[in-house]
Amino acid sequence: MSSIVIDHVSADGTTLECDVRTSPALERFFSGESFRTEYDVPIEDVPDAVLVIPVLAQVCPVAWANGADVYVDEVDATFAAALDDVQASLCSMHDFLEGGTLYAKETVDVQREAGGESGLLFTGGVDSTCSYVRHREEEPTLISIRGWTITPDAADDDKWDHLRSRASSFADDHGLETAFVESNMLSFLAHPMLLAHYKRHVDGAWYSSVGHGLGLLGLCAPMAYARGMDDLYVAATHWEGIDLEWGSRPDIDDHVRWAGTQCHHDSYDLTRQERLDAIADYIEAEAPALQLQTCNVRMDGNCGECEKCYRTAVGLRLSGLEPTDHGYQFEHEDYREIRTALEEGRWVLGQDERYMWEDIRDRARETEPSSPDEAAFFAWLDDADLDELVSESRSPLSHRILHAGARNTPARVYNTVYPAWRSAKSGLQRVRSR
Repeated sequence: MSSIVIDHVSADGTTLECDVRTSPALERFFSGESFRTEYDVPIEDVPDAVLVIPVLAQVCPVAWANGADVYVDEVDATFAAALDDVQASLCSMHDFLEGGTLYAKETVDVQREAGGESGLLFTGGVDSTCSYVRHREEEPTLISIRGWTITPDAADDDKWDHLRSRASSFADDHGLETAFVESNMLSFLAHPMLLAHYKRHVDGAWYSSVGHGLGLLGLCAPMAYARGMDDLYVAATHWEGIDLEWGSRPDIDDHVRWAGTQCHHDSYDLTRQERLDAIADYIEAEAPALQLQTCNVRMDGNCGECEKCYRTAVGLRLSGLEPTDHGYQFEHEDYREIRTALEEGRWVLGQDERYMWEDIRDRARETEPSSPDEAAFFAWLDDADLDELVSESRSPLSHRILHAGARNTPARVYNTVYPAWRSAKSGLQRVRSR
């Protein structure tokens, strides 16, 4: 039986660190780095049974994908039960997951008095801003995480600075506190190898399709314990009626819990367009200058040209807002560019985007266009075959060849070659963009 062993977890001031040992069959899925997470509050007084939660939240899905068991000295009893529930949900969702068992020398019933605080994972995008609007009376601490879309690499320092600045500015404007968490959870895992092995089973990447609900929430456990957070919210990406294989859903996130903290998958009852409606109502009543940040290209504002920027701008228009007032340079002539990009397959789209454009189409059918360009786009979208647009959009052939080859490549060879390939790919993208 394959296994993953969590060695002693240490807390030094605000830094969490531990090492992991695996059986040979699982070595390729780990980079060899120690697991490290940096918080902005001291965590030395957090019980060991809670300190182990962040690393368990990252390694357990990898174990379940390989039918492996996980061994740990001690774990919070509430979180151990949560892992059983999350495993059942993920294995029900993904046929390739085999499951596994968590073995602990001691299962600890950690007690914590209610702290009366709440937290919200926050980026400043549509989903997390809507969750703030709905829970603003709780004055949640805004939590920003570095380690997934913003890597720990020095090259991403500017991106992290922009996100910190944006979250801090939003918090200052609304009388809130912030919390910043930095982790190497994806470089600790050999995420490219996980992607190479399991991409064929999922619509997105490993972390987005399997790991990020449990992973991001679990990462917050020591900080939430130290701050006395009773509730922790993560904004929904999808909504009722969408049954996609996605790593953050109600049947995952709502199960995640540990001593004193219950996690919540928030605003699943609203479509993305309805979330924009909630934001629009809030803007009209309380925050006329509110800015959104959703760009897939930039962190210091919105590029206004990527698929997500255009999609958000159209959504703002359909909610009665002027995109240029809230972070998006948008003119009615841009509708022609959106149609062309979708028809020519310029953007890599998944089922995720298909449902979101369908949501926009449903609202457009109820909306009176305000210009000839808008009317023409709405008419085209009404007849567009969204499934075909998605199927005609694919990742570059070079990506697919690499992933296929990596599945049969020794881990040491792949981990050596991949950074060089990634650097070369980055250079190609820069040339193409010019």
